[in-house]
Amino acid sequence: MQSLTVNHPPANISAKTLLQVENLRKGFTLHQQGGVRLPVLEGLSLSVNAGECLALSGASGSGKSTLMRCLYANYLADSGSIWIKHLGNWVDLCQLLPHELLAVRQKTIGYVSQFLRAIPRVPALEVAAEPLLELGVETEVALNKVKELFHRLNLPERLWQLSPTTFSGGEKQRVNIARALCVNYPILLLDEPTSALDATNRQVVMELLQEHKAAGCALVGIFHDKEVQMQLCNRELSFSKDN
Repeated sequence: MQSLTVNHPPANISAKTLLQVENLRKGFTLHQQGGVRLPVLEGLSLSVNAGECLALSGASGSGKSTLMRCLYANYLADSGSIWIKHLGNWVDLCQLLPHELLAVRQKTIGYVSQFLRAIPRVPALEVAAEPLLELGVETEVALNKVKELFHRLNLPERLWQLSPTTFSGGEKQRVNIARALCVNYPILLLDEPTSALDATNRQVVMELLQEHKAAGCALVGIFHDKEVQMQLCNRELSFSKDN
């Protein structure tokens, strides 16, 4: 397999680092307001090591979600680099072609969003197992992995064969978490992973994330639940609207 890198990573990347952002800039043009340019990220740099969790904090509109979308390449940065250690090689998300980005998402970067996008009539088991099936894992093995996670997440078995479109917010979130955690991604992006959960299931999710972190996963997340942030995170990156 050819390397996906288009240029060389910076020399200051540590051997422990899995994610490094260099001088990232992202803004938006408000076309319906006379083409006003709204800068959001201005020369942002950060790194996250294996077994580390970085919390993004700050007021609404300060850039946390914009950074998360850049890290998953849902947003294309205006300039700068997002270096990801993918299958032992360094790749810059900002330089990848669409099919190359898909390969990175399948094997290296998992994303727990606040919202589950599910196709009607597809059972929750299959929705959660989809990332494993796309990697070529046998169906029985993939479904058993998801069943283990559903048990730990206290998702009732009566729901497993139903479409998540009918589920409550907390039930959908647990399906979303199982979907992201069934693959051992080296990097996990977490957008308020416990926002819709009760105390019991919030604790379960924290334990699962701690296990991934202990296994060497690098985590970056937005956590409005300060207890979750205190238990899980090693460092905090604060955003302000003046940045």
